[in-house]
Amino acid sequence: MRRFLRCTFLAVGALWASCSAIAEPALTAHEVRVGMVNAQSGPAAALGLGMLSGAQAYFDRINAQGGVNGRRIILLSQDDGYEPDRTAALTRDLLNAQQAFALLGYVGTPTSRAALPLAMQAQVPYLFALTGAEFLRTPSKPGVFNVRASYIEETEHLVERVTTDLQLSKIAILMQDDSFGESVKSGLNGALSKRGLSLHAEARVQRNSLQVTQAIHALQHAQPEAVFFVGTYKQLAAAVKEAKAQGLNTRFLSVSFIGSERFIQIAGLDAEGVYITQVVPSPHDSALALVKAYQADMPTGDFSHVSLEGYVSAAVFVQALKNAAEPLTRDSFLDALEHLDTDLGGFKVSFSRNDHQGSSAVFLTHIENGRARPVQRMR
Repeated sequence: MRRFLRCTFLAVGALWASCSAIAEPALTAHEVRVGMVNAQSGPAAALGLGMLSGAQAYFDRINAQGGVNGRRIILLSQDDGYEPDRTAALTRDLLNAQQAFALLGYVGTPTSRAALPLAMQAQVPYLFALTGAEFLRTPSKPGVFNVRASYIEETEHLVERVTTDLQLSKIAILMQDDSFGESVKSGLNGALSKRGLSLHAEARVQRNSLQVTQAIHALQHAQPEAVFFVGTYKQLAAAVKEAKAQGLNTRFLSVSFIGSERFIQIAGLDAEGVYITQVVPSPHDSALALVKAYQADMPTGDFSHVSLEGYVSAAVFVQALKNAAEPLTRDSFLDALEHLDTDLGGFKVSFSRNDHQGSSAVFLTHIENGRARPVQRMR
């Protein structure tokens, strides 16, 4: 069977420590530990809490059935407040003191940049982060898997719709001033360049800051026809409110990281008209078997795209765990992941040895009457 570590990756500078086998973590016949570090406080709290609640709901379902091959899944969750330094410190604790079998459901690009080298050095799988950043996808890395579509795919979808359906060309970006912002900006520039366009204007906000007045003022001067927003839901809520206050008449667009449901709660009527891409189906579409099961398992009935993504991530983890050859090791688990091809009930996920992105599905939604409603075209 394929070993988890391959000397060829070391030859091209991968971060894995050696080609030798290492001891498995605290994995017993009765439990498997999964580590999660993400934002559960601060301006991005709804994202981490959503991933946590969705994943926990699915693991609770499996544990109630006796676990996987008799093993209960223990989810070890920590709050980094969407600050990379805290992400790194808490990840070290999960890897060293708590010896997680895998890391799952991290939230964000800068936080993943902080955690990934630690996971790779410890030779622990880094799975299904809530980010579409390209560094997690290209080139494919051993032990690193993504379920969601990339930011390149999300921005391509938005640019196609805004240029084709609305025939707009003056497109600006309002971005978080960090690697998350740069990641989406790169995808946006690529999509615009394919159509002979370039960014009309650019403005920035600091991570976890709600000070957007100057950024909106800069965009007001540029008068863009559409603004791609890259940041958190609280920042977007502040931005759309400030845009109305300053009389900036434009359309706001965002990728899925925004967390649509929490954005709507905070922005209220100001959220109306915003377009947001999603990477999972509507959490209200109970016609899908996946969503029907998710709704039944969520304890509070508080449905969101983010918690559905957490639920999907846990379901994929469990399916690979079921398929892994015994005795269970990281190698056998990752081999199962690389051969996974499954339909979760209306949402397909598949991996291969050369492709560690499980889905490229992108769904366009439009905020109408207080809900992110699926649409095919912009209007």
